[in-house]
Amino acid sequence: MVELTLPKNSQIRKGRRYKARKGAKRVRTFRVYRYDPESGENPRWDTYDVDLSTCGPMVLDALIAIKNDMDSTLTFRRSCREGVCGSCAMNISGRNTLACTKGMDELPAGPITIAPLPHQPVLKDLVPDLNNFMAQYAAIQPYLQTVTPEPDAEWRQSPEERAKLDGLYECILCACCSTSCPSYWWNSDRYFGPAALLQAYRWIADSRDENQGERLDALEDPFKLYRCHTIMNCAQVCPKGLNPAKAIAEIKKAMVERKL
Repeated sequence: MVELTLPKNSQIRKGRRYKARKGAKRVRTFRVYRYDPESGENPRWDTYDVDLSTCGPMVLDALIAIKNDMDSTLTFRRSCREGVCGSCAMNISGRNTLACTKGMDELPAGPITIAPLPHQPVLKDLVPDLNNFMAQYAAIQPYLQTVTPEPDAEWRQSPEERAKLDGLYECILCACCSTSCPSYWWNSDRYFGPAALLQAYRWIADSRDENQGERLDALEDPFKLYRCHTIMNCAQVCPKGLNPAKAIAEIKKAMVERKL
């Protein structure tokens, strides 16, 4: 049997503990991943006992309370707190999700563990490096492409044509799906991953786009598309309830149909 050993500088160590103020009656413990590459120190788990009476009901509320009142050095991304931007995507108690829409009462009793999205380089604490993820999104050319002259008004669609985009356009590029995909973990340099491929199909399925053939040509590759093995982690973790695996299957179907 092969024995794998992590490099010493990647082993996660026990960090500091921050206790709630005296007299706090509603306390919940958070174990938060901490890492600063510039410090040269190993990653660590810091523990925070948060007084729930001082914050809102969402995990993001607790993180904001930690940063404001307990440890200002904690780093994480956030934006509007309405579940439409994807900035606060992270791994919460073992599942990729949005901190702004995950209620603390939805999680099992006991400590809540918070880590950055998995299998991505960590810039600091809960902030992953998504440069590769966004470069793959740019590579699918996420904009309308046409060859006919632009109409005087808008590009028209029938209700049936517009309905084909439901379940596709709602993607907020939070990266929860791609970073939960084992195929993306091992092949993220060449496999586009669930999010980028769902976005690719959004344009392939758009009746107004006239470059479907070129889009399919660009994805005709052993790795860009065909590393998907329908594990379905992507559909399970999507905070918008989308199904990237279905979109990927539709791209494969379109590949076959154009050859018939």
